[in-house]
Amino acid sequence: MSNNQRVMPIGQLPNAVRIEEAVEAACNDDISFIEERLRRGTSVLVECEKELSLYLYLAVRARLRRQKDSPKLVVVDGRPRPDDPPGSNLSRMLAQLTDAIRGSVERTIIVLLHLDVLTTTHTGLTLEARESIPLLYENPEAVLLGFRDPSFEIPRVIQGVFAAKREIIGTPRDALPKIVTQREAKSMHNTDFDPYGLYKYVSGLNPVRCRKLFSDLALRREASPGRPAHQEIYQEIRKQTVSEDIELPNVDLDKDIGGYGEVKSRLREELIDLTRRKENLENSADIEVLESLLPRGVIFHGPPGTGKTYFAKAMATALNASVLVVSGPELKSKWVGESEENLRRVFRQARQAAPSVIIFDEIDSFAHQRGSYVGSGVEHSMVNQLLTEMDGFRKNEMVFIVATTNFLESLDGALMRPGRFEFMIEIPAPSAEDRGAIIRIYNERFNLQLTEPLIQHMVRRTEGMADREKGIPFAGDHIQAVCRALKRQAIRTGSTAFTSDDIDKALQRKTRRPVNLSAHEEKVVAVHEAGHALSAILLPRATPPERISIVADMEGALGYVMRQARARPYAMTEEDMRAEVCVGLAGMAAEKMVFGEFSIGAWNDLQQANSIVRALVDQYGMSKLGVRVFLEDEDGPKGRTVSPVRLQARDEEIDRMLREEMQRCEQLLRDNRALHDALVSLLLERKVLDASSIAGFVKTQREEPSGANLPSEPMEPREPTERTASETPTGSQTNT
Repeated sequence: MSNNQRVMPIGQLPNAVRIEEAVEAACNDDISFIEERLRRGTSVLVECEKELSLYLYLAVRARLRRQKDSPKLVVVDGRPRPDDPPGSNLSRMLAQLTDAIRGSVERTIIVLLHLDVLTTTHTGLTLEARESIPLLYENPEAVLLGFRDPSFEIPRVIQGVFAAKREIIGTPRDALPKIVTQREAKSMHNTDFDPYGLYKYVSGLNPVRCRKLFSDLALRREASPGRPAHQEIYQEIRKQTVSEDIELPNVDLDKDIGGYGEVKSRLREELIDLTRRKENLENSADIEVLESLLPRGVIFHGPPGTGKTYFAKAMATALNASVLVVSGPELKSKWVGESEENLRRVFRQARQAAPSVIIFDEIDSFAHQRGSYVGSGVEHSMVNQLLTEMDGFRKNEMVFIVATTNFLESLDGALMRPGRFEFMIEIPAPSAEDRGAIIRIYNERFNLQLTEPLIQHMVRRTEGMADREKGIPFAGDHIQAVCRALKRQAIRTGSTAFTSDDIDKALQRKTRRPVNLSAHEEKVVAVHEAGHALSAILLPRATPPERISIVADMEGALGYVMRQARARPYAMTEEDMRAEVCVGLAGMAAEKMVFGEFSIGAWNDLQQANSIVRALVDQYGMSKLGVRVFLEDEDGPKGRTVSPVRLQARDEEIDRMLREEMQRCEQLLRDNRALHDALVSLLLERKVLDASSIAGFVKTQREEPSGANLPSEPMEPREPTERTASETPTGSQTNT
């Protein structure tokens, strides 16, 4: 590859390559390392795959024998000799090791081709391992060359015998032109050989495995001029390098994931497009520069169910990479050192199946901040091992790491250092636009034939929290569950003529005892929700309602008012927030106006109203106390720096604002009592009012004398623009 060109003429490749030659070319540095240490009298442990160990030994032996004073090599492999008594291979290996250690070891190297088989253990030392340990330590003059397959575990006490260690994984890229023949290259291209394109799929394979794969290419027909067959061959190699634990994903970033335009854009700009650009570069120097710029680690964080793992699989699909999904808890082991070995195994598998993406699902289960003293202590060792593995990647290896977590703040800071997890991409709960896109994908996939009004209804109904008690917002998983429920209904009924009630029913995920309200209780709920809805209609700074319900079609609520989203939710003023307080208190005020008392259904309203007012005073400086706000470290019993006078003033200001908003909503409802009574009657009759019904009510009442206080502009449903649409539920089934 002269002149920094990506491709090279096929004529420069060898006509034939033996496996021994391929090993010599691909492992030249490793063989030199082993030879040098052995000549110094240092014992060496080589970690490589079984099929490579014999060829490595032969290469080392050939190097050692080049000099006249080469040491003697004694191979301990358990093969029977003419005078050996009958027995197992392990017993013969142990006997051979005993003879070698206790014999003359001067200028002798004892070769343990199957050290891992002799001493492998997971739960305790085997009989052979127990006998081997004193033997290996018996003669300090003995020089050992041991081979261990990475899939085998050997006791640490035996590893300690070896002063030098060498791990051999994969094949260097610059060795490919030496281990691919001209005939094999012609099956991919007619005139030129592209080691960069091929290396992407064989970087983790040892040279013996590579030769076995490449030899099959010689049996294929040569590629025709102008019609290369490399992509087809790459895919065949891709399938043969994937093990049982590895997945070849098929998730399209656009077709299978709805919405999330910013997340997709960043993934493309920072990773996918750069990787694809590398495939089109002709200059090898440019390729190496780009490889050094590719981010190897990405953290997807956000609430549960937002599709973090799905995004990782879509990223892998775009990179034509395999996926190895690892659950954090599955890596942990009660045995000392085994958790770290599990991590090494994961990275080894990923390198062997490159290009690959390792997905650490719930990485916070073991990679939390060191020094936090959380867990059993093995987590700290696992974090250290993870950092070591990430720092040990070769730049040209196409291995990427994706971590998912719901608790970004708990992760160890060293993981987020540049060069490790460079990007932290939030996958938030989907916005209204995102939810609409997700619904349309499932609508087409399940052939639900949902109309646009029904899609918009589902968008509005999946605003806010799916589980209020746990604070879990609606996400893509919830939308998928609703669409699957609708599909099951269609199969049962044989019809896709869905209604909004069908969607509401599908949203009720928890099986629960039916709520049977008395006539009086139903009226209390109607009065309460009418108070919320009417105040939202009349207050200029409040967002109008889109749906009012007095049936228990929302988990944890007997009724609710769903309101339109704010067009500018990030620039809310004091008046905007006080309008939210007034609307929140209006349900309780309506009950007091009609019944002279209010029910426990106002509990959640009071919580929200107090929370907003306290934030106005303590955090936003939107009160008579001015811009002097309360800091986190001065609002607690320990180390409090706020004077009692100031605390009293804060409490008085909170009381004042709550009192004023309560008086405002009470006055508003008294002035519009007729409108409130009409809305209560309509609710008791229809149970649920959608946007068009509410607009019809406003239009009708505006034409009546009692509707003089209604807004002059017609109430048309607006598309929610942000995740701030408000739901005001009434009561919980637990309380009721």
